Amino acid sequence: MRMLSVLLLVTFSALLRIWPLQALGASHAWLTFYPTVVLAAMIGGFSSGILATLLVCVTVSTLWPWFSSQPLIHNLADWLGVGVFALTGVLISVLAESQHRAHNAAKLAKTQAEASARAAASNEHFIKSITDAMPGMVGYWDRSMRCRFANQAYQVWFGKTPEQLIGHTLMELLGPELFALNLPYIHAVLTGVPQMYERALTKADGCLAHTWANYIPDLDAEGKVVGFFVLVTDVTPIKEAEAGLRLAASVFQNTTEGIFITDDRGRILSVNPSFSEITGFSAQEAIGQTPRLLKSNHHDQEFHAGVWQEIINHGEWKGELWNRRKSGELYLEWQTITKISGVEGDPVRYVSLFHDITDDWRKDEALRFLAFHDALTGLPNRSLLQERLERHIVMTEREPRALALMFLDLDGFKTVNDSLGHEVGDDLLKTVALQLQNLVRHIDTVARLGGDEFVIMLDNPSSRDEVQQIALRILETLHQPMEVSGKSVQIGASIGIAMTPEDGASPAELINSADVAMYAAKLGGKNNYRFFDHSMNAASGRTANPG
Repeated sequence: MRMLSVLLLVTFSALLRIWPLQALGASHAWLTFYPTVVLAAMIGGFSSGILATLLVCVTVSTLWPWFSSQPLIHNLADWLGVGVFALTGVLISVLAESQHRAHNAAKLAKTQAEASARAAASNEHFIKSITDAMPGMVGYWDRSMRCRFANQAYQVWFGKTPEQLIGHTLMELLGPELFALNLPYIHAVLTGVPQMYERALTKADGCLAHTWANYIPDLDAEGKVVGFFVLVTDVTPIKEAEAGLRLAASVFQNTTEGIFITDDRGRILSVNPSFSEITGFSAQEAIGQTPRLLKSNHHDQEFHAGVWQEIINHGEWKGELWNRRKSGELYLEWQTITKISGVEGDPVRYVSLFHDITDDWRKDEALRFLAFHDALTGLPNRSLLQERLERHIVMTEREPRALALMFLDLDGFKTVNDSLGHEVGDDLLKTVALQLQNLVRHIDTVARLGGDEFVIMLDNPSSRDEVQQIALRILETLHQPMEVSGKSVQIGASIGIAMTPEDGASPAELINSADVAMYAAKLGGKNNYRFFDHSMNAASGRTANPG
């Protein structure tokens, strides 16, 4: 493209010299060709100027006679003119190239400067965007403690515009009191030592927040501190979480309930002091073990399977559980097991809270015992006797079984009680209770209805004769002299016997029938026994149906 441009310029100049300017003659041979070289050099630089010079010299010296009747070279002086033109063309080309390069360099420098400026502006915008997006405060302060940069968090925190921050001092921003607190850290960072500290600050909205501040020195090429960067992070949520954790840890350590935490495989990770106090196992002994450490073998496998099924279905189980202390002692606890799930719902921890309810259980058991047992002798009372009678009567209806009921009244007890005192009388009743229990089987029931009246339920005796033999042994044993409270006493007994199903189909009917038979035995001379007969009702004036 450059060669074509130069060729056209040279051709145009030659045509001008041949036709419009031919009247100039040979004396001004190069008048039209110098501007051509200058123009070519200015447009295309050194190479274009040299090319134009060469083409002009070739045209004038070689080709000119072909298309012009006026030759431009006549003698040696004209050849010297060609040489001068050639040298001048080279000089013009060099100068034009120099000018062209200077122009290009200036243009390149300007372009690079503009690109650098745009890059710097873009970089500054990028950095500002990053710092403004950061939740913490980012700022820069020079040695005179004047603000040179502050991100948006700074502006929001202190409620100030950039104009109210940039160029203003740190004391103006913080105030004298807070500035005085921070001054030791500022002096330290200006000596080149990074600083970190915690501080409570009041925000523009009046809220108190906890912050973690970092001062980072800015060093120049010579290592001198020219300012410092400030990075301030709002750690209020962390402080609140720490307070919550401290509270939880305090509760964990000081609660009276035992607590232990296991991983998803049931290994104990942590226990609290109450755990050790209740179970007797220290934290060192328990951690790494499983809750089987406390297993009492009181519950069967089905019970434990039900516990874990409840946890799987509902995430929690609550209930009573028998465990064993380190000493081997069994204890009853009320326990809550809670599943702690991870992000995807899988169990990651199990938390167990429990407290010892053994004493409460014992109290409840004592109350239940008193509700169904005689307070003096410990024998079942009328309520428990009726409950057992009902259960055994139902059994006799389902299968061929017998049931015998003895109603026993002591003979001579009132005389002992009145003459020797109630304490001796109570001891006598206790002695009789023990003797009666020793005379029957463990499946039988000896009950006290009150006063000196006892009832014995014989479970499935083999025959009427066996019942009779038991009655005779009781009469013989109770009629023997007894040593009671250091005194010798002698009593007897009257026994009435009723049997199912002929003597009654309910507990009340059986007791009443045995009572009627006992009354008949007492009328027959005491220290005696009688089997119930329906004719006894008329003789005693009582009825087999108590109503």
